Amino acid sequence: MTDQRKAAKWQGIAPRVVTDFLIIHCAMLVAFAISVSYQTHGQAWPSADDLADAFRRYYLSWFLILSPVFPLVFYMNGFYTYVRPLAAKEKLKKFTLVVMLSLAVFISANFLVVQQANPVGRSVALTFGLFALLGLVGVRVGKELLLGDERADQKDRSKAASQGPVLVIGGAGYVGCWLIRRLLEEGKSVRVLDNAVYGLDPIRDLLQNPRVEYLNGDCRNIQDVVKAVRGVSSIVHLAAIVGDPACEIDHKTTIEINYAATRMIVEVAKGYGVERFLFASSCSVYGATDEIMDEDSKVEPVSLYGQLKVAAEQALLEAASDDFHPVLLRFATVFGLSNRPRFDLVVNLLSAKAWQDGVITIYNGEQWRPFVHVKDLSEAIILLLSAPLRAVSQQTFNVGDNSLNHTLTEVGEVIRRVFPGTRIEGVENADKRNYRVNFDKIQKRLGFRCRYHLEDGVREIKAAFDSSAIDNYKNIRFSNLGFLRQSGTPANKSEFDAEIMAVFGGEHIRRAAAPYAKSATTAG
Repeated sequence: MTDQRKAAKWQGIAPRVVTDFLIIHCAMLVAFAISVSYQTHGQAWPSADDLADAFRRYYLSWFLILSPVFPLVFYMNGFYTYVRPLAAKEKLKKFTLVVMLSLAVFISANFLVVQQANPVGRSVALTFGLFALLGLVGVRVGKELLLGDERADQKDRSKAASQGPVLVIGGAGYVGCWLIRRLLEEGKSVRVLDNAVYGLDPIRDLLQNPRVEYLNGDCRNIQDVVKAVRGVSSIVHLAAIVGDPACEIDHKTTIEINYAATRMIVEVAKGYGVERFLFASSCSVYGATDEIMDEDSKVEPVSLYGQLKVAAEQALLEAASDDFHPVLLRFATVFGLSNRPRFDLVVNLLSAKAWQDGVITIYNGEQWRPFVHVKDLSEAIILLLSAPLRAVSQQTFNVGDNSLNHTLTEVGEVIRRVFPGTRIEGVENADKRNYRVNFDKIQKRLGFRCRYHLEDGVREIKAAFDSSAIDNYKNIRFSNLGFLRQSGTPANKSEFDAEIMAVFGGEHIRRAAAPYAKSATTAG
């Protein structure tokens, strides 16, 4: 997250923190006033001045020190972040529970720390707790009542929009062909825009489904994009030249597809009133680091592929508005079988080599990677499509699971468990990509957890080979890199398309790609 976005986040949180802080202090002052009146009236204290002075000393010393416990507990329990997108009843239930927790923490700390110097007895503590609870929760109830009509209108608009199909750009690919199946299971209608560069076999069995509309088109062609976007409710943008080596084949085409086309699609989507736009980015934007990276970490991509993902993310966030809600998905390294198998991905490739050759080579084995099964990616996308807009709009989500951060050596050991007797050879090379990723945000905000672990993916690949469902993993149809090397990258439909891409590509992205770019002759 940039400094500007961090500042905006805290500017939104700060007023709520201050309001809660004031409510807490007002509740204690009211509790003091009631206690002074009650105790002096009952002659528990002979002098109201003495009691008020005791309360004053406590308030100006211990209470000022202990009162930050409340906003701290609130923040740690998502009071200012994760709770906000919940439905009204769930939100108020969560508010009440967190306020009661904070009161329990405060009262415990109060009696443990202050001890004999504490004039706050049970009557003051109970009165304070009651007014704090009424004030903190009451403010939220009032806000919900005031905003109820507005949110109902938003719900109606969202319901109307959800009646249109979901557009999956790149739907015949490795992730898309499984996602379409899951969307159909969820009762959705799906429109697919794909140029079928790798063929239509992965979705051929779906093309007769009345809820599937297939458009053969190029995401760089504005006419194809307009036809695809018209009338859809949401967009899932998966189309890209994927992976560092594949992007190095042709920099010009890579910039067009991975960045310029995205910018054009966004403008068309906004023009047609599409609210929700899910963009497939990558955890590779974190580059090489020994830190555990989360969505707020600085991105430092070390390849053209990562650089363009960062640029596309920035373009989407800049395009956000009250009516257009981009959601950025940073995928972990994908593994597992889908209807379009791929064996240019590390777990799948090593599994295939173990089955066929009995020998696998691990490069830079101590480097870390986050992993995610292709089917779990689809589940995350389903969740993000159905989540309340206010929960996901303009948000970045690392998509994966903390338990699936592994070193490449650990990957080798998992494969050897599935293929006993496999020989592992370790080699060092110049590839210094190394990153572990934190996936707490998507878990806490959406409840997402991965169901598949590395061994599950390796075993299903083994089963596919054992059953002869896959014969030769070296066939170029199973490799983006191999296919593009042999057939070349897809050309634009016309010179007009190339000119449109040059406009949306912009000189700034060409300069940003300069460290990776080849000469114009090579790239062309």
